[in-house]
Amino acid sequence: MSLSVNTNSSSMLALQYLNKTNSQITDTETAISTGLKVSTARDNGATYAIAQNMRGDVAGCSSIEDSLNRGLSALDVATSAGESISDLMIEMKQKALAAADTSLDSASRAALNEDFLALREQINTVVQNASFNGLNLLNGTTQAVSALASTDGSRRITVAAQCFSFGGSILGAAFGSNASIGSAAVAESMVSVIAVALVNIDSALSKLSAGAKKYSIQLTFTQKLSDSLETGIGNLVDADMATESANLTALQTKQQLGVQALSIANSTPQIILQLFQ
Repeated sequence: MSLSVNTNSSSMLALQYLNKTNSQITDTETAISTGLKVSTARDNGATYAIAQNMRGDVAGCSSIEDSLNRGLSALDVATSAGESISDLMIEMKQKALAAADTSLDSASRAALNEDFLALREQINTVVQNASFNGLNLLNGTTQAVSALASTDGSRRITVAAQCFSFGGSILGAAFGSNASIGSAAVAESMVSVIAVALVNIDSALSKLSAGAKKYSIQLTFTQKLSDSLETGIGNLVDADMATESANLTALQTKQQLGVQALSIANSTPQIILQLFQ
C-alpha cells in the first residue's frame, strides 16, 4: 500500500462503513420509536402499498359496521314497537270478546268501548313514534332499510318495512279509525278482525326479526374480518421489538468500532512525517 497525503483510501473506506452503520442505527431507532419496520413507502414500497390497501379495507369495515348498527337499531326499535302492538291487540281482543256478550248492559259495554278506543289510539301512537334516526319502518313512510355489506359498496342487505298503520295490510282495512265495539254484533265481528290482525302482526314481526338476524350475522363477520385485516397489517409492518433491541445494541457497538477504525485510518498519513526525520 502506497503512502499519500492526498488520498487516504483507508479513511474513505472506514467512513463509508461508518455512514452505513449510522444509517442502519437511524432505521432501527425509527422502528423502535414508531413500532413499525415499514412506516413509509421509502422503507419498503411493495409492503407499504399492500399495507395501505389493507388499511383502506379496515376503514371500509368501520363504515360497514356503522351502517349495520344503524340499520340494526332501526329494526330493533320496529320489532319492539311491533311486540307492544301485539300486546295491545291482545288486550283489544279481550275487550271485544267481553263486549260481544249479549247479556252485558249498555253502561258496561260503553266502558269497554272506551277502553277499546284508548288501546286503538295507543297503537297509533306506538306506530308513529317507532323511529330511529328519522327512520320509521312501521308507519308506511319507508319502504325498506338498507345497510352496506361490502367494502366496495357494491353489496347491501335490505330488509323490507312493515306497515302497521290503520287500514294497512297488517291490521286490516276493517280495523281503521272508525273501529269500535259499541254493540254486541260489532264487537263479535271485531274479534275476528283482531284475530286476523294478530296473525299478520306475528308474520310481520318474524320478517323484521329475520332481517335483524341477518344484520347481526353480517356485523359479527365484519368485525372478525376487520380484526383479521388488522392482524395481517401488523404481520407486514410491525417491528419485532426484541429483534430491534438486539440490532440496536450490535449497531451501537459497530458504530464505536467504526469510529475507532476511522481514527486509526486518519492517523495513517502521519507516518509520512517519520520518513523525513
